[in-house]
Amino acid sequence: MRLKARRKGIQSGVDMTPMLDVVFQLIIFFLVSTTFAVLPGISMHLPESTTAESTSNLGITITADKNGGLWFNDKQVSFKTLGDELAAFDTKKTKRSEFPITIEADSEVTNGTIVKLFDVIRTNGFAAVNLRTKEKR
Repeated sequence: MRLKARRKGIQSGVDMTPMLDVVFQLIIFFLVSTTFAVLPGISMHLPESTTAESTSNLGITITADKNGGLWFNDKQVSFKTLGDELAAFDTKKTKRSEFPITIEADSEVTNGTIVKLFDVIRTNGFAAVNLRTKEKR
């Protein structure tokens, strides 16, 4: 009876740990050294208040500037299209009356404009409205 001799081949493996260390170091290097583009924002001078409180940025932000510009979050709108945007907005299982809306108005925006904003907001069923101000120093 003949026995087949088993040949034990040399098994080798490549250790990937050093390569992964180098890749993670490169990722960290590029994340730290990358400059991020600063997107242009709306230039505003918020009114000052001694009783200013911080609020969360969750929800809807409506911005009004002194030149009559109006924004719904990041989208420029008019009073008519603002009503359409609010009517179409999905509050994701939260009552409209409890969904937070923040109004950012330049200190030179007239009281009439802010009253019109409140009318449009309330007409669409929202009631939790905050006026954003900056803290008086």
